[in-house]
Amino acid sequence: MCGRFVSTTEPEALVSLLDVTRWDPAEALAPSWNVAPTDLVPAVLERVDPDTGEVVRELRSLRWGLVPSWAKDRSGAARLINARSETVDQKPSFRKAFTTRRCVIPADGYYEWRPVPAAEGRKTYKQPYFLSTGGVLLMAGLYEFWRDASLPEDHPEAWLATATVLTTAATGPAARVHDRMPLLVPRAGLDSWLDPATTDRDELRQLLDTPAEDFAVRAVPTAVNRATTDGPELLTAAADPLGIADAA
Repeated sequence: MCGRFVSTTEPEALVSLLDVTRWDPAEALAPSWNVAPTDLVPAVLERVDPDTGEVVRELRSLRWGLVPSWAKDRSGAARLINARSETVDQKPSFRKAFTTRRCVIPADGYYEWRPVPAAEGRKTYKQPYFLSTGGVLLMAGLYEFWRDASLPEDHPEAWLATATVLTTAATGPAARVHDRMPLLVPRAGLDSWLDPATTDRDELRQLLDTPAEDFAVRAVPTAVNRATTDGPELLTAAADPLGIADAA
């Protein structure tokens, strides 16, 4: 957790909703109902403009799967899609980004899976569930810039911008499906979470104590199990073999 999510909110809507002051329409991502690790994801972050010295809130496209700035290569990106909020300030892969490079990754909701035991004429399989609140989720994230030293600095692929999603212990309906869930940043706490001037670890840890959202849980088709499958039909309600989804 969180290993797949849905991202279909138009960038113009995110710009308005989250008070973004800078974004490049050329970077706009197509809607996806099955965002998978190493895909590009929308992220909102704040950085100091080198020309003006002002803090600018940006909507950017980052690759999902954090590559620390000190990594020898980018091969570990698919393994660092999540960071546990309880230890994020201690792990070498995340602690620097936690103090200086925080973001939110907007999502419509996310998927989680539960194994379904084998039965007569049927093998064991994983049943997917979609968890959402009916609004835009602001998943707490971290981002990093990694430099490929084998390429000239002006090469278009010399720099790689990546992100990870913070997770926390699942509560409420989400706990029916998995013991972890994405850490969500409440709209009222967005300014504090993104502010690059906030670097004190104790103060930042207080920001992690955010109230959990009440998720709706829906069983969805197993077609989402294939990362290459995409489309709104993935959110169609499906039969729930485990009886843990909300009543229709």
